[in-house]
Amino acid sequence: MKIFCVGRNYAEHARELKNEVPPEPVIFLKPKSALLTPGFQFYYPEFTNELHYEAELVLYISKNGKYIPEEQATRYYDRISVGIDFTARDIQAELKKKGLPWEKAKAWDGSAVVGRMHELTADMLKKPIEFSLEVNNELVQQGNSNDMLFSFDRIIADISQYFALNIGDLIFTGTPAGVGECVVGDVLIGHLGNEKVFEFEIK
Repeated sequence: MKIFCVGRNYAEHARELKNEVPPEPVIFLKPKSALLTPGFQFYYPEFTNELHYEAELVLYISKNGKYIPEEQATRYYDRISVGIDFTARDIQAELKKKGLPWEKAKAWDGSAVVGRMHELTADMLKKPIEFSLEVNNELVQQGNSNDMLFSFDRIIADISQYFALNIGDLIFTGTPAGVGECVVGDVLIGHLGNEKVFEFEIK
């Protein structure tokens, strides 16, 4: 199982981190061990002093494929949820300064949290899919699929030019503006539309 992530897929988020808006999807990967197993606690990593949350819509790949045309991409995913791409921002900043890869900041064990999956119907895809994140009952991030620079189908078409997609793969589709720091004791709650799909405390 592979975890694909899309960076800078919301213009306002790219600007808040002082990054250029990309002309094509920015793709990076997390290993299987990055997925926080359901029922396990999330512990603040000992190697960072600046842990940031990034809430995202997450797609579940339901069909194997490669070189997928954009117009056929909807056949390859059938479930959706909200997840968090946790980032060790201090480590990422140092790596970016040196022009080095980001894996130590983005792909560590337990850095990918995914909420309860929901069936994604054709009717749902006809309108914006809204999601949000609360920290300690305060709304910190809010977004919808219409604000993405690159659509679900464009992302899948792009990824599949380089990597085979397999059943069970996950795609984190990018985070809207509002990312921020979290600390031990914070309670994070994710919503897909009006429905809560995850709630956990940082230990």
